[in-house]
Amino acid sequence: MRRKRKSAVHVITMGCPKNSVDSERLLAQLRLNSIAIAPSLEDAEVAVINTCGFIDAAKQESIDAIIRQVHRKGKGKLKKVYAMGCLSERYKIDLSREIPEVDRFFGSNDLGDVLRELGGDLQHDLLGERELSTPSHFAYLKISEGCDNPCSFCAIPLMRGAHVSVPMESVVAEATSLAAKGVKELIVIAQDSTYYGLDLYGERRLPQVLERLAAIHGIEWVRVMYAYPAKFPLEVLDTIARNSKICKYLDLPIQHIADPVLRSMRRGISSRAVRTLLDTIRSRVPGIALRTTLIVGYPGEGEREFEELLTFVKEQEFDRLGVFTYSHEEGTAAYSMEDVIPQEEKQRRLDAVMEAQREISERKNAALVGNELRVLVDGVEGDRFVGRTERDAPEIDNEVYIAAGSLLKAGDFCTVRIEDATEYDLYGMLQE
Repeated sequence: MRRKRKSAVHVITMGCPKNSVDSERLLAQLRLNSIAIAPSLEDAEVAVINTCGFIDAAKQESIDAIIRQVHRKGKGKLKKVYAMGCLSERYKIDLSREIPEVDRFFGSNDLGDVLRELGGDLQHDLLGERELSTPSHFAYLKISEGCDNPCSFCAIPLMRGAHVSVPMESVVAEATSLAAKGVKELIVIAQDSTYYGLDLYGERRLPQVLERLAAIHGIEWVRVMYAYPAKFPLEVLDTIARNSKICKYLDLPIQHIADPVLRSMRRGISSRAVRTLLDTIRSRVPGIALRTTLIVGYPGEGEREFEELLTFVKEQEFDRLGVFTYSHEEGTAAYSMEDVIPQEEKQRRLDAVMEAQREISERKNAALVGNELRVLVDGVEGDRFVGRTERDAPEIDNEVYIAAGSLLKAGDFCTVRIEDATEYDLYGMLQE
């Protein structure tokens, strides 16, 4: 078989941190195959777009990215354009017909095929190797792939398949390799992190894997994202509470609080159970920072259900919160329901929730003025260093701006006295 000529490749990543991990693994495999990685599109002969198919806005961003590279190919600036990932997995046939200029579409789990197309071979014994796209002091760590939850609005199982846990030994080995490269913060991700281990070991083993990650030399923070609330393993809370290296932080996507909406969403949990879980988390891990995500405009969310959600947000005072407008996704259970709420009304509801959260965040941040906080430095912006507390995940949460007389660098931990606050940022002075 004639081997393809190896050309310089640039990888464009769309969507969530899970996609970022996939791109990082592709980049590492390219390097292992001695395939040149182009630092920019201008230096590339081949573009690979790792697409996102989560909701309408994300899908459109991925399509726009593909079309931009197709145009560059048409002008002779690229020789090949490939697409991989979630959108490509879900709409491969349609995309091939609509954008035939793309040389080939690959699915979410086609890393080996992508490499062969680029002139390489999958190095199975080095699948944990990654070329970090994040700053070198933190990394996302994917502990499982796919999802078994039946949420009516979600297309992730269509794109990523059923839940498959990564064996604990492999997770720890990858994390140890990352720590050896200077990573100090591990951000544990999955489609459902609390389900971890059930398929491999017959029980949920998120607490055990967190303990093992925290024990790795060089790791200072371990952060848990995407913890599904239904059947939440409460023993995780004891692990978070007693281990100083596991951030007192939990990302718990609740999506809604009105029982009719929860039932239609097939979330497997009631409003009362959600509230009880939140009370339990806060009582067993005092001071924990809670992040959640919500959906507004779901079919059947009337004004009463929305007002219940808005009241819930005001009552619970989440530390961090994100909101999506409902996206009507073909192939999901909710697709058979009529998407009757106009986008303008969905946006109004989103704005109302975010305004309530803005006031909550502003009040919580103001209460931190005068406190000294441990901060992980992420970099420099203008004449200030910028970092995060253990209560903040990168890219989505609050930041701390530090006026420092001495030199800091990304990856340093330091103590900062908070002097001022806005709704989403803190400002402070470095304490020597």
